[in-house]
Amino acid sequence: MNREYHKWWSWRLDRDMELLIFGHGGVPIVVFPSSQGRFFEFEDRGLIGAVAHKIDSGEIQMFCVDSVDAESWYNRDVPPRWRIARHVQYESYIMEEVLPFIRLRNFDPHLVSVGCSFGGYHAVNIALRHPDRFTGFLSMSGAFDLSNFLGGYYDQDVYFNMPPHYLPNLADPWFFDRYRNNTYILATGWDDHCLGQSQNLARIMGEKGIPHHLYIWDSWNSHDWPTWARMMNEYL
Repeated sequence: MNREYHKWWSWRLDRDMELLIFGHGGVPIVVFPSSQGRFFEFEDRGLIGAVAHKIDSGEIQMFCVDSVDAESWYNRDVPPRWRIARHVQYESYIMEEVLPFIRLRNFDPHLVSVGCSFGGYHAVNIALRHPDRFTGFLSMSGAFDLSNFLGGYYDQDVYFNMPPHYLPNLADPWFFDRYRNNTYILATGWDDHCLGQSQNLARIMGEKGIPHHLYIWDSWNSHDWPTWARMMNEYL
């Protein structure tokens, strides 16, 4: 399997950022790690291995990015305004640095975001905010309303980065024209403590006429790496 390590200084984040590439071609996939996770998490946890046959055959190419969750949502040492501002900077890094890097290496017209747990939030939020750039998402055990991370603080950036908040009020046909051509998958389990979040988002998407699939697994300890590995193999 082709494996590449890359690192560069992000002027948007004012720090070094790292990522791993797995594969040589196919549908490019941006992989977001779980809560405060690192770019090597999916490799270490066996999720890359779970889809190795698809990577080797050229069906998919994985771009595993790093996170700054410890500097944004989880950073209790700074005011909430700074936490959401840091998240906005992170999205800018993904959109303006990572995506052009991907497009220099992969010309497939599709682009999918993938994540589990907190990474599921990142995968869903960025794909719904940019349906012209991302053509689908796979969220495994995601949580999408992060209000409790900010202690009651709320502003426009918070609103536009929480899908359960902005989707119900969204009316711009530009978004819906693109949503209808994309593929959105929410995967969770009956014993998953984030089950309600996926069900609620699926309800909202249904009410807005956004095509999607909600898969609820009848598996033990579904909010864990072995289940996510099986989901990756099933849905990618």
